[in-house]
Order: sequence, then structure tokens, then C-alpha cells
Amino acid sequence: MPLLNTITTPYAEAFLQVAESSKEVKKVISQAKAILQIWNDSPELREAMASPVLEIESKKVALEKIFSGKVTSSFLNFLKLLAERQRIGFLDAVLERLLELYREQRNIALATVTSATALDEEQEAAILKKVQAIAGTDNLELNLKIDPALIGGFVVRVGSKVIDASLSGQVRRMGLSLARVS
Repeated sequence: MPLLNTITTPYAEAFLQVAESSKEVKKVISQAKAILQIWNDSPELREAMASPVLEIESKKVALEKIFSGKVTSSFLNFLKLLAERQRIGFLDAVLERLLELYREQRNIALATVTSATALDEEQEAAILKKVQAIAGTDNLELNLKIDPALIGGFVVRVGSKVIDASLSGQVRRMGLSLARVS
């Protein structure tokens, strides 16, 4: 991904600086997460914005209609800039890089928790405590995902560490153990 980083990093760094100078970092980070979710959930939006057929001005108008009043004016201007520079197709990568830079600057570890079903608040709090102990930091951001293929339990990823407490993982490990015995 080095080539993608050469495209995304300058935009992410510049936008983070703009957010810091206007004292809107927390708001911008929250909005970046929301926009990333919208972007990932809407293949039609991604395709339209990445399309070379749609004119730049039309893309800017569409961005204005979709996000005006929902994001800061600096965020809206940033989106329009990406459209103008024909980089809006990389929006997800730019926002992911923005979030990475934010976490790096503040020494926030990212933990991805994938569970078979949605976690309730109590389960989430219990997992957060365990993950904080494993990561060795209280400065942690949880990224929750659902994967029914896990059958039950959860898988936690923090950096290069993976903890597989899923039922499918246990079945897989049991199968490997049985294969070694026979």
C-alpha cells in the first residue's frame, strides 16, 4: 500500500492540521467515522463519486446536498477538494489514514473485536477491560464488527496480537489437534 499512502497521507495530514487549528478535531474524527460508514454502506455513492463520467462540479453539488449541515464546513470543503483533485474515489483510504494519524498522535491503540452477534454494553465493557490489560494501555479505541461465521464468542485484534475466543476457532483448533494425533 505504499503507493496508496503517497496519495492519502498528504490529504489526511493537511486535513488533520486544519481540524487542529480550528479546534474541531474530535468533531471531525467523529464525522470521519460516520462518513466512512456511509461510504462503505453505499456502493452507489462510491461508484458515482469515482466515475470519470460524472463531472467534477456535479460531484461537488452532490457532496453539498448529501453532507451540508451534517459535517463542519471545513469537512465539506475537504470533500469538495478531493472531488476537485479527482481523489474522491480514495475517500475511504484518506479517512482511514486520517483516523490512523489521529490515533498515532494521541497514542491510541486500535482493537478490532469481531463477534458472532452484537454485543450488549456489559459484554462490550468486559471485553474492553480484558483488551486494555492485553494491550497494556487504557488509551484504546474499540472497532466492533459482526461475523456470524464465528458461530459464538469473539476474536480480538490489537496490533499484531490476535485472541481467538470464537466457537469456530475452537472447532478449527480441535480439528487440527485431532489431525495431528491420527
